[in-house]
Amino acid sequence: MKNFVEELKWRGMIHDITPGAEEELMKGPASAYVGIDPTGDSLHIGHLVSVMILKHFQNCGHKPYALVGGATGMIGDPSMKSAERNLLDEETLNHNVECIKNQLSKFLDFNSDAPNAAKLVNNYDWMKDYTFINFTRDIGKLITVNYMMSKDSVKKRLSRDSSEGMSFTEFTYQLLQGYDFLYLYEHEGVKLQLGGADQWGNIPTGTELIRRKAGGEAFALTCPLITKSDGTKFGKTEKGNIWLDPERTSPYEFYQFWLNVADDDAERYIKIFTMLDRQTIEAAIEEHRQDPGRRSLQQLLAREITIMIHGEAEYENAVAASRMLFGNSTSDELRKLDEKTFLAVFSGVPTFDLPKSELPCNILDFLAVKTQVFPSKGEARKMTVGNGVSINKDKVTDVNYEVSEKDVMDGKYILAQKGKKNYFIINVI
Repeated sequence: MKNFVEELKWRGMIHDITPGAEEELMKGPASAYVGIDPTGDSLHIGHLVSVMILKHFQNCGHKPYALVGGATGMIGDPSMKSAERNLLDEETLNHNVECIKNQLSKFLDFNSDAPNAAKLVNNYDWMKDYTFINFTRDIGKLITVNYMMSKDSVKKRLSRDSSEGMSFTEFTYQLLQGYDFLYLYEHEGVKLQLGGADQWGNIPTGTELIRRKAGGEAFALTCPLITKSDGTKFGKTEKGNIWLDPERTSPYEFYQFWLNVADDDAERYIKIFTMLDRQTIEAAIEEHRQDPGRRSLQQLLAREITIMIHGEAEYENAVAASRMLFGNSTSDELRKLDEKTFLAVFSGVPTFDLPKSELPCNILDFLAVKTQVFPSKGEARKMTVGNGVSINKDKVTDVNYEVSEKDVMDGKYILAQKGKKNYFIINVI
């Protein structure tokens, strides 16, 4: 067995760990869980650190449990939140749980017959028939209000806005999370809870319940909350979160996010978000430092994580799409792009509308009359003859060329290029 704690230490993935946890894990195969909030139907890259910790846990020979909070998701964790979230209905939560399991299967082996195969559990299964009276009698009596009030997640919410306060619903969250740990300890032999640093306040409630109700010992390990070197929030762009769902964030946009991280961030992220071994990573970091302009580390990071999430084919498509703006890509490669990726690649370029009835159309009229790619036909003629005009990545040098419906991609778009870097999308309507 590999030493799980040592593996996380060199990767910079440990924020806090309870005494005795490392020794417990070295005794032999153990079980641990991470709680995942199912308030959305897709994970985003902010979830990835705790998921990667589960992946390392399984890779080190242990059994990982992914706990999807179908019950606690109906309440909402107050940690790091400034306001109470909207409550979701059961149907929506069930849909979210199924989607999240599909995404987790990209990281964890759920289906093999290995003794450490991952297991997905949903706390709704053990909470749905637990009556309020029984819960308060069995669990509520074991944890004092003083103990619950001392948690930072509670104190921050109460001090932030005394007029709004915190509902009893949210106040009970830490008890429910603690009961999850107790339940998994008693029914699955789980002795370790993993999570983000923001969960350090909630996790000890579970270890305390295990001590008081089961007379057992349990442990906790949290990972740091990931930040960017410039102080901005990790995983956010102008368009919002970077999602694992390709319908929300295309594989091209996903690939581009990692390709464009800062050098300092790339050195941290490649340790956290890939399964590459230490020797490979250290060699890659050293190679990058010799010539940062090549961005070899970012390319390796983007490759590893894009393949992990979206597969080899989508990675190759993302690389091909990335060449569209700066490389010698071909018309065939352009036409292979799906519409979403095409629009993402050429996001922000000038666009013109052209009625389909205007086709076919002479290239000079197309560039300078029907659209304003060029300010005049004279300039369009000069650039065309001078090998400076492309339609859908094909050079056009004949001033008598007719732009027709055969040039329309997906029945909607024509891509005109002026010089090396100036692109224009013509929407054929």
